[in-house]
Amino acid sequence: MIAEPVTDISSFFVAGINYKKSDASIRGRFSVNHQQYLRLIENANQFNIANLFVLSTCNRTEIYGFAEDAEQLSKLLCSHTEGSFEIFSDLRYIKQGVEAIEHLFHVAAGLDSQILGDYEIIGQIRTAVKLSKEYHFIDTYLERIINEVLSASKDIRTNTHISSGTVSVSFAAVQYIRQHFEEIKGKRILLVGTGKIGGNTCKNIVDYLPGAAVTLINRSEEKATALALQHSVQFDSMENLRVQLAMADVVIVSTNAPEPVIREAHLKNAGSKLIIDLSVPCNVDAAVKELTNVVLVNVDELSKINDVTLQKRAAEIPKVKAIIAKHIVDFLEWHQMRRHVPVLKTVKNHLMKIQSCDAPGSFSMKPVGEEKIQKVINGMAIKMRTQDQRGCQYIEAMNDYISTASN
Repeated sequence: MIAEPVTDISSFFVAGINYKKSDASIRGRFSVNHQQYLRLIENANQFNIANLFVLSTCNRTEIYGFAEDAEQLSKLLCSHTEGSFEIFSDLRYIKQGVEAIEHLFHVAAGLDSQILGDYEIIGQIRTAVKLSKEYHFIDTYLERIINEVLSASKDIRTNTHISSGTVSVSFAAVQYIRQHFEEIKGKRILLVGTGKIGGNTCKNIVDYLPGAAVTLINRSEEKATALALQHSVQFDSMENLRVQLAMADVVIVSTNAPEPVIREAHLKNAGSKLIIDLSVPCNVDAAVKELTNVVLVNVDELSKINDVTLQKRAAEIPKVKAIIAKHIVDFLEWHQMRRHVPVLKTVKNHLMKIQSCDAPGSFSMKPVGEEKIQKVINGMAIKMRTQDQRGCQYIEAMNDYISTASN
């Protein structure tokens, strides 16, 4: 059975979990990788869902879409993650209609991130939406919501300082390294994983940890090579992971694997290490934390930073919320107009038929052309938006048409 699109605003939901009620290990059970996302989309029709996208980051996993209720979305999500529906239901938040739309605006602005103003989230939203759109799960209505969110994000980025400075998860890793070592020069840093966050982390290491010796490893050697050449650092193959781990003073893991990439056996008798796991689910085995001379931190611990930059960002929150409010009003105005589209189309079709009709009495009206008919319809649309006169606008449109055709 093919799901029928549901686009009434009250049928728009978000169901999700985030860092506020779940730690990285729990969030990892509900993270959605690329293959899981594809399977979820393939099975969406079985849950009678035709419009959706899933946002899965280190901070959150959320499913947005139009449905009869949030249970449909929650069950669809949980049927394609490692976590159970029972645990998800216990930890989740659900928002509906305008509240769900407002939540998406806040997430995109970085207001709901562990690190306030973290701008990496907007790229993650774009990626999630792009994948759903490729499989025709973003219709005109949902795309309009998303475009308004992206427009607001651009305005916020341009007109506020909510994302100023360099505070993000990837930069927090660099800060942690600086605090951990008195001297950075000569330290060997191994970065495993060169995706979006890995790429940002590499740039931050090069910019803010001068003198460190950096080596990149990625499952796709082509990606590691390209990033290494871009930043003039070293790269190696995944086959040499154990060797590189033994030599490294710092290991940063930014992979997107469903299970740990680095295990206790990799690090036994390998000397002192600082290991930073930026992955959700965690890609460093928890047993590593028990090894002598190994310090292991994850995204939750990194996100506890509190510096001057974050204080400045907090002062921008009222400005950000004002911009969001304006864009929500713009969307709701469009939504209100969209309700009138069937009526406007019907009236336009009637006027086109009248113009081509040879009925008695029509001789007094000359053809006015589609452009002028559209002008009549546009006038009707404006009156429908500003006045609540029900059928009166149709009568006025007919009078406008007759007046145009008679002159």
